[in-house]
Amino acid sequence: MGTFLTVIILIICFLLGAVILVQNPKGGGLAAGFTGGASMGGVQRTTDFLEKSTWYLVVALFVSCMFAGIYNGNREANVGIDESFLPTTTAPASTPAVGSSATDATSTEEAPE
Repeated sequence: MGTFLTVIILIICFLLGAVILVQNPKGGGLAAGFTGGASMGGVQRTTDFLEKSTWYLVVALFVSCMFAGIYNGNREANVGIDESFLPTTTAPASTPAVGSSATDATSTEEAPE
């Protein structure tokens, strides 16, 4: 499924690039070829078609990228974590606290005279 989504995204990107390159911001581009008023579709319709197709392809690209991110994100979450980079948490050594009875017993031993 991830490969399928990637192929769909690549196809949409190619089509989007082609549609954008065909357009001309000054009203030329593909629309410049249809200069006659009696031509099929007309200049205005060609420009509207290219603009609408650009927006549809942008929305399709956004949605397919979201689906690919959700699908691949859920799939990669189950892989696991390399624990060698995680900090180790060890229990503190059991040392007696200062002033406890264990410390007092060792410090009150009488030294030989």
